[in-house]
Order: sequence, then C-alpha cells, then structure tokens
Amino acid sequence: MPKHNQSNTLNLSTHKINRFKQEAKKLRKELNCQHSDALNIVAKRNGFSNWTALQKEADKFSKITPSIPKPSLSFIGSDDLKLSKSDVSNLKNERKTEIASSLKLNIAINRAYLARNAIEYSIFEPTLTGLKKSIIDATQSVRTHFKLLTFHDYFCQKQGPTYKIIKTAYFVTKSGLIKTKMSLYRPITKNGDPRMWFTGLGGFSKPEDQIAIILMDDVAYLLNLSELVLSQNISDGDSIGDFITQYCKHNNEISQELLNKLKQIAKQPLAAIGHGDTSIGMSIESALGIPPNSSKKPDYKGIELKSGRGGKNRTTLFAQVPNWSLSTCKSSAEILDKYGYSREEDFRLYCTISAKKHNSQGLIFKYDPSTDELNEYHSNGDHVATWSGDLLRIRLKEKHEETFWINATSEMIEGQEFFHLKSVIHTKSPLLNQLIPLIESSVITMDHLIKRTGGNKPKVSEKGPLFKIDKRNLELLFPTPKKYSLIETASKVTTKK
Repeated sequence: MPKHNQSNTLNLSTHKINRFKQEAKKLRKELNCQHSDALNIVAKRNGFSNWTALQKEADKFSKITPSIPKPSLSFIGSDDLKLSKSDVSNLKNERKTEIASSLKLNIAINRAYLARNAIEYSIFEPTLTGLKKSIIDATQSVRTHFKLLTFHDYFCQKQGPTYKIIKTAYFVTKSGLIKTKMSLYRPITKNGDPRMWFTGLGGFSKPEDQIAIILMDDVAYLLNLSELVLSQNISDGDSIGDFITQYCKHNNEISQELLNKLKQIAKQPLAAIGHGDTSIGMSIESALGIPPNSSKKPDYKGIELKSGRGGKNRTTLFAQVPNWSLSTCKSSAEILDKYGYSREEDFRLYCTISAKKHNSQGLIFKYDPSTDELNEYHSNGDHVATWSGDLLRIRLKEKHEETFWINATSEMIEGQEFFHLKSVIHTKSPLLNQLIPLIESSVITMDHLIKRTGGNKPKVSEKGPLFKIDKRNLELLFPTPKKYSLIETASKVTTKK
C-alpha cells in the first residue's frame, strides 16, 4: 500500500466516511456534476485515486478496530517467582494500552491470511517480565488450541516440576527453522496456573509482539505476526513461505485425495442409482466406494459430500441457548420478563449483545478465561446467563464441518439418467480456537429474539440466541472456499434422441 495512503487508511472511521459523503453531496450541487464524479473528487483530495480505492481502504480499517487483549501477567505474585525492586518497578512499563493502529492492521491481515488457508493457531504476547523470567502464561485460547488438536491437556497435568513436559518447537524465520525446546507445566504455587516457555524466545521476539503457535505432527511452530507479511513470504518463497506451503499440503491430503477421485469419476457420465433428489448423492458415494448407511458422520474420511443439480452485512453462525444450569435466569421467558420492553401488543427483547459496551437494554458479554465461560451481565451488575466455551465451539463445528459441494448436470441417455460432474466448492471448518477471541473483540455478537405475544393465551417464543458475524470479517474465522473444476479431462457425451 502506498505510504501516503496508509495514514489515511488508519483514520477512515465511519464518521469520516459519512463526512466525505456529505462533502460530495455539497460538491455535486456546486459543480452540477454526477454524484459519482463528486465522490471521486473528494477521494482525490484525500490522497486516493478514486472513491472505489477509498472504500477498499475503509474496509481494511474495519479490520483493525477489534482490540488486542492486554498481555497476561497472571504469573506475577506466584511464590516461585522472585521479583527484585527493579523488576517491580519495571511492571509499570508492561503494555496497558492498545497497540499502534498500523501494527494492528498488519496483524489483522496476517490473521486473515492464516484463516483463509485453514491454518489453526493461537496467539500469545511476550511481556517484559516474562521474557526476563522465562515465563509465559498459557492463556485460555492457547489451552483450548492445544486440547482441540490433542497436543497437550493442561487439565490432566499434575502440578510441579516432576510433571513438566518437554516438546520440540521451531521458530519460523525467513532464513530457516530454528529448533528449540518447549516446556509445558503447572507450578505448585497458586492454583497451578498453566504455563509454557520456549528456550531462546528472547532472540525471536520482543515484548508486545503477537506470536502465533501453529501445531503440526505434535510439534509447535512459532510465527511472529507483528513483524511478518505472510502473503509476501509466500510470494518470495522464503522459509516462512515454504513452511506454510508444507502445512497446507499436510493439512489437505485427504481433500486432495477426494478431489483426484472425483476428477477420475468426472471423466465419463455417471449412471444414476435410484431416483429423485437423493439419486445424485447415492451415485457419487457408490462410485467412491462408500457403502449405503444411515450414519450421521461425514461421508468420506471426515469430509461431508453435498451434491446438487446444476443485503444485510451480519450473518448468522449458529443458534445456541445458554446453559440454564449455570445461568441466573433459567429460561428465555425469565430473561424477557427482567429485561424486555413493550412494543404494540407484544412484550419482546430484540437486541444485540457484544463484549464492547452495554446495549440499550443494559446487557453486555464478559468472558471468564478461568472457567472458559461466556457470561451475559446487566449494567446493574446482575448476572443473566452463561454459555460454556466448549459448547459454543461444538455448535460452530457442527454447523460448519468440512464439506465438498459438488455441482453436476443430468441428462437421459437411452432412457437412463446420467450425471456429469462439473465442479466442487471446498469449504473447511472454521478456526474454532478463534471463536472466543472474536467474541471478546466484538467481531462476533449475539442477538436475543424473544417475544411474548398478546391475546388470551400469551406464548413466549425464542428465535435465537443467534451468534452472528459481519460478512466483512468472515475471513478471520473461515478459510476462503476454494472452487475446483472437474471437467478439464471429462469426455463429451452426446445425448441420444
């Protein structure tokens, strides 16, 4: 991005965009020109080639607005950590404010790149004290990441140095992979708060850097998202680019195997098995050697097959009611009674909840990392409801498994139906470990849609709670769907009349 545009990008708030539009409206009247021409003039006055370029930069601005959580210093105060007077004095230099917008933008772009390529990761931030004392708190997002990929489960680990686990790790740099040791342990002091350390981390990163942990074959790989531009590393073909390419190849072996089989099937017409809407799915599964069954598990080695013949920014991810046993309010009706409002003949609670600020009904999200629970509170301090982090991740996984969406056409040949496989859209599971961080950043919000209708028999209905995300931020959670053609080598068949 041109240097003179970058400073503009970092200030393209919604308020400023609206002001530019007002300027263009006024300019259109003054010059008696088209509205589009007036917009382009305003854009050029502010350092952009045209209005379209300005809007593209504004979209980048929207990605840097989520806050980056403050670094974890839970290890401070532990009996096993001795702090000198200078150490205590130095605590005031730990990061307590937001990082620079330009750095946030670069981190957001790198995170989006990882998401687009279906690379699961977690992030930690080294601190001044932590680097000096060789301690990093294993935060909830890190612990969840390790557990999801069966890398390490802190919950099952006993406290004390006897039970420390050492694993292989690598610092991934432009010049190559630097091998190191990773320690995972729980101290005897305090509550045995989970910790980790990487030998030589001080030479790889500095305080406030955002370090991504990527796991492959029971080994941890570290990328410094604050210093890298991952798309450029791929273009340059350096060691970082080579690592990402290898990871993607390793992670896509099954999908590539399935894609190759479908391309073989697509070389000739596929005879239909059965009739109706299910016929195409049955035919493809039979050709792949998948026996008929009623199992709800994915069809091909963990991949679901979906076959078929030939407005608002926020989109729903999934619906999930709270865990009522953990909630103060024990039903949607009780939440409605306490926090709802009258609207014509109905009594309803239609509102959006975020972790950023209280909404008009006084409701807000607060995440508790010690219990991995998402809590809803009212501005008066009252607890409303609770969702467990595991339940939310399970629901997201259920709704968005890895899927091959197969497009095919149908024709009749001598009274027999045949299918021609044309293309596949490959979607992969969202990055489950990013769900809670995105809720904490208010990128993902939740809608209550509770209503009690009037009349003789009032009835409470709940259409949610719906967890939603702005479509512009989908790339932070979902890898980009990939479309593949299946017909490069497919033979042409003429329909017989």
